Formats: sequence, structure tokens, C-alpha cells
Amino acid sequence: MLTLENIHTYYDRIHALKGISLTVEQGEIVTLIGSNGAGKTTTLNTISGILTPKEGTVYLEGERIDHLPAHTVTHRGVVQSPEGRKIFARLTVQENLEMGAFNRNDDDGIASDYERVLTLFPRLRERIKQPGGTLSGGEQQMLAMGRAMMARPRILLLDEPSMGLAPILVEQIFEIILEINSQGTTILLVEQNAQAALQVAHRGYVMETGTIRLSGDAKTLLADPQVVEAYLGF
Repeated sequence: MLTLENIHTYYDRIHALKGISLTVEQGEIVTLIGSNGAGKTTTLNTISGILTPKEGTVYLEGERIDHLPAHTVTHRGVVQSPEGRKIFARLTVQENLEMGAFNRNDDDGIASDYERVLTLFPRLRERIKQPGGTLSGGEQQMLAMGRAMMARPRILLLDEPSMGLAPILVEQIFEIILEINSQGTTILLVEQNAQAALQVAHRGYVMETGTIRLSGDAKTLLADPQVVEAYLGF
């Protein structure tokens, strides 16, 4: 469904991605793990059109998307829930969710997805008229993911959804990720919580300083001594 071939992305003169290649098949959860500065967020931003690669290509179902503007990439069905949530703090929960559908004009579909999101995240239904900035960290993460779902993604890019959350909320977030995937949404997941990410993913890629160091089946990576030593802490 999604293919990156030999991607090189720069920040001015800083060579952030150094020949990244990866694939995501339809219906999969694929995770990118690695330390801070490895290039995980840069990879997602390159896919979503926020950054343009200097070399290489990004394909969505065989069509190039690497030089399209971000709003067009979103319209094609590649939707990102960003690191740090980045909700609209002064808008209500309802208004934040409505902003997620800015690129759509199918009123019936929007209404259906709105109800789907509130079913996935019942806490948001309880907070529907509250400003986003008054929500807890876990609720804001749910709102960021719900807003992304309102764009009806074919592939959902999740950037550090468990960051800063209490363990019980981390567990809830990963249960919701599995539920979203079971409903037919393909997911590319960036996570520093490598163990949790590999437990829900089908496959994984380990990034290190702008390159892919390891890749494979998630269960295999969970048992790989290099991954255990570097990222799992046991």
C-alpha cells in the first residue's frame, strides 16, 4: 500500500534520512522504533508531505506522492496524528473533530465517522463541549487520534501516541490502535515504547541515525538480542 524507496530528507544541510526504504501492506500495523533523533518523525513528515525528500520516492498504491502538498496527501488518504498531539486548545472537542474533516464534503460520511470516533473514544463524548486545552493528556491524545480518524484515513500515521501517558492510559491507547486496525485502517506507528509497539504490530523497522538498522516480523524483533539490549531494557 505504501512504499518508500531510497528516501533522503534534509533540514537545510542536515542529512536527516539517509536512504530509507520500507513498505506497509494493506491491513498491517507496521512500527518504526528507535531512539530520539533516529529519524522516525522525519520519516512520517516526509510521507505526509510536510517535508519533501531531496532524493527517493514515496508511493501510495503505486502512485507517487512525494512531491504533493500535505493537504493533497491527506486527501489521498494518508493522515497523520502528530507527535505532541497539537490539538486546537481553544476549540471544543466537537470543533477539533470537525476540523479533521476539513478536506471532505460528504455530510453523511462525516456524520457516520463522527459517531464512530465517539464510540471508539467514549471519553470524548463526555467532553464534547469542553475546550481541547482543558482535557487531560490522555484525553488530548484520544482527541488527536479521533481528529485524524475524521479524515477517513486509508493509512494512519501515528507519531508517539503513548508519549507522556500513565501506564494504564498507554494500555488503553494501544487497545484502541488494535481496534482501529481491526476495522480496516492500515497503520504506520512511530513509538519509543518499543515493547508495546512490537506487541501490537505485524512488522517493524528499527531506525538509527537516519537509516534502517533492522527490520522483520514484530515477534522476531521482540526476541532479537540487539533490540532487547538497545530498546527493551531487559
